[in-house]
Amino acid sequence: VQLVESGGGLVQPGGSLRLSCAASGFTFSNYGMSWFRQAPGKEREKVSCISTSDGTTYPADSVKGRFTISRDNAKNTMYLQMDNLTPEDTAIYYCAADIRPCPGIVAKAVDVWGQGTQVTVSA
Repeated sequence: VQLVESGGGLVQPGGSLRLSCAASGFTFSNYGMSWFRQAPGKEREKVSCISTSDGTTYPADSVKGRFTISRDNAKNTMYLQMDNLTPEDTAIYYCAADIRPCPGIVAKAVDVWGQGTQVTVSA
């Protein structure tokens, strides 16, 4: 069972990045998929979640209108398109898989974590 994130990096304020999360070792389409982030000295927070079947998304208020989560069940991959980035978005971004529905997914109970990818927003 493995999740591998990619696509992080350094970007200027107002810029964009697209993160990817490749899954293997489990039935991807059966799992709610989420992006979390953790900034230095802060707790890990859920950024967005996408459900298994109908693709309903649950973005955090802090990223609504700027970040778009999506998934391709045929490719076992999840994405996070991040636009209009600000320095407050700087964090390590983790993808997570959980058998629970999106509203019930919390950091302390996630089934599978990726290793994380650093996103730094700075001029």
